[in-house]
Amino acid sequence: MRLNELRDNPGATQARKRVGRGIGSGKGKTAGRGHKGQKSRSGVAIKGFEGGQMPIHMRLPKRGFNNVFAKDYNEVNLGRVQSALDKGSLDAKKPVTVAALLAAGVIRRAKDGVRLLGKGEIKAKVAFEVTGASAGAVKAVEKAGGSVTIAAMAKREAKPKQPAKAKAGDAPKQEAKPAAKKADKTEAAKAPAKKAAAKKPAKSPAKKDK
Repeated sequence: MRLNELRDNPGATQARKRVGRGIGSGKGKTAGRGHKGQKSRSGVAIKGFEGGQMPIHMRLPKRGFNNVFAKDYNEVNLGRVQSALDKGSLDAKKPVTVAALLAAGVIRRAKDGVRLLGKGEIKAKVAFEVTGASAGAVKAVEKAGGSVTIAAMAKREAKPKQPAKAKAGDAPKQEAKPAAKKADKTEAAKAPAKKAAAKKPAKSPAKKDK
């Protein structure tokens, strides 16, 4: 066996089809696209289009829906918790919370909370503080001498709203002055005029020519 004798298995590769190279090639003129029409042009993507009639994906009946308000819980079985207690990653004397399960590696990330399920066996006396638990899990934990407390997950704090930035073209707003001060100023301006009018002597009546 030599390097120049290496070949692929028969049928492993296929030669590229050369189209539009004469009538004798069998793929000349229209290059295998037939004659005229929509599909003979480029840029055609007919996905599920059936010539204008109602397509199959719209004719078939639909069932079910996706609830956008559904909660996504981490499901933890009692057997998984017991194995973590046996390894020492969880402390039976401390309450088993979401943070404790996260630190012990029982769950990868805290989603909307932890739901305790009853698969497996719990031997230790443990106090659970979880978001939810099945009836079988609660019964098994209480049978072992432990307790289950259902606690709601803490909601994320909303960020405080920042004040709107002033635009470059906006002029600074002037504070409106109280109307009482304006009235006082107008009265003070009119007072000297009134005093001057009071000091002027009254005009004597004009004498008539005889």
